[in-house]
Amino acid sequence: MSENPSPSPSAIEASRDVRAVISRLRRRILNASQVEDITLGQASALARLSDKGRVTASELAAAEGVRHQSMTATVAALAAQGLVRRNPDPDDGRRLLITLTAEGQRRVEEGRQARTEWLAGQLQAKCTEDERRAVIAAMAVLERLTHD
Repeated sequence: MSENPSPSPSAIEASRDVRAVISRLRRRILNASQVEDITLGQASALARLSDKGRVTASELAAAEGVRHQSMTATVAALAAQGLVRRNPDPDDGRRLLITLTAEGQRRVEEGRQARTEWLAGQLQAKCTEDERRAVIAAMAVLERLTHD
């Protein structure tokens, strides 16, 4: 928590390690719950809809960091599978609001459960109790980084 603008060697090393591990871990966690009939992008959009409720394709695209046209294609594919519904916005009939269907919500919950079970199983099988406690402590430190 230094005022020094130049990061220490340990801060640089920690930054590299955290980013690399989080990237690999994210891929492994997502693959643990990937269903063959939807892409990772579609699964991410479903999860975002579950958290946000009703949104437009533009809002969903901005939240996911993709172009509007790409999100429109993603939503169309999800709607074709019966996982999302597009309804006119009651405040602006030109816009469509996207919501999860009951099947879409079920798929989100199943995916979350599969990811939780995979990671918990890996932590149980590959870590000691002390190491799991160290992970919990490290998460508290990393959580602090997310707050301004």
